Amino acid sequence: MELIERFINYTKFDTQSCEDSQSVPSTEKQLKLAQFLRDELVREGFSDVELDEQGYVYATLKGNVKKEVPTIGFISHYDTSPDCSGANVRARVVENYDGGDIELSPGMVSSPQKFPELLQHVGEDLIVTDGKTLLGADDKAGIAEIMQAMCYLRDHDDIKHGDIRIAFNPDEEIGMGAHHFDVEKFGCQWAYTIDGGDLGELEYENFNAAGAKIHIKGVSVHPGYAKGKMVNASRLAAEFIAMLPADETPEATEGYQGFYHLTGIKSATEGATLSYIIRDHDREKFEARKAFMRQCVEKMNEKYGADTFEADINDQYYNMKEKIDPNMHVIDLVLKAMQDCGVPSRVRPIRGGTDGAQLSFKGLPCPNIFAGGVNFHGPYEFVSVQVMEKAMQVIVRICELTASYND
Repeated sequence: MELIERFINYTKFDTQSCEDSQSVPSTEKQLKLAQFLRDELVREGFSDVELDEQGYVYATLKGNVKKEVPTIGFISHYDTSPDCSGANVRARVVENYDGGDIELSPGMVSSPQKFPELLQHVGEDLIVTDGKTLLGADDKAGIAEIMQAMCYLRDHDDIKHGDIRIAFNPDEEIGMGAHHFDVEKFGCQWAYTIDGGDLGELEYENFNAAGAKIHIKGVSVHPGYAKGKMVNASRLAAEFIAMLPADETPEATEGYQGFYHLTGIKSATEGATLSYIIRDHDREKFEARKAFMRQCVEKMNEKYGADTFEADINDQYYNMKEKIDPNMHVIDLVLKAMQDCGVPSRVRPIRGGTDGAQLSFKGLPCPNIFAGGVNFHGPYEFVSVQVMEKAMQVIVRICELTASYND
């Protein structure tokens, strides 16, 4: 099947992004897939195909109606998470999944006991990894679905639609995917990221997000002669970590509950850096979380001396809901498309973020639609072929419904 072949081809590219990089894209290897996608778009006959110097791929499927129709867009990112290797991905299809354990490789088993989401896909064909890498359905499944949907529309002139814009971008996984996205050039009234999870997910609420680096200055002295002299930055780091609420972490929260997430520690006696992400759907609570972290830094400086601790906190994106609420027609179209395609809709807040959040604040309303992947960012990731097909159908139907939007 062409959809499966497209997706598996994309997973063969290692496109892991890097949050410590200052380049755009953050890793040069991402450009290999960007170039492949550009060439594929040209081969498939799309218009206005462009790969800019920062790795953003744009293209157009020209409309086939004479009347004025809104130009809409579909967007997916091609980078994969820094949390797990994306090199040498070996994807395979488990046909007609029977509801049991799936042995990914010796000693690596994807079991419905640990991942009950599997049971929602009994009888479907699942694409899985070999247990050594992530799969990359986040978000190469979205790219495959958009590409397949555009080719379907190209080949079915009886389905009426306006101009459809396509974009594939780097660095979403490190919160930078929309930073260099050219909204003006994209030229859409609204758009959709195809970057959600399982069947029917529709998201237009997301976390407010910030990244934090807590830098700690220590003093390294020979431990035999350290009394009154040594300042052990590693020990101070542990003390700081304990100041944050233990029940406000990702593993202890759900729904609309926010959290502090310690994503990394670089530590030695003479210095340490703690990396955090801060998340909350509620803007006031989000601001309060950042303020609390700064207060913790102040308390540690009062205890151990000024400038021992330094906080570097930067906002990453905000809750798109405030930008979608005045434009609910973009949601109504998706709900109607899902209904027409036999997809039960599941409107839910994102416990994360998408490029669409930042794009919405740049003037492009951009909710998020399911792409089908489950268990992102790890070796147990999988995607259902049948769900991918439904996502493709929903994209096609949105385009068709938009053509009659002004009727």
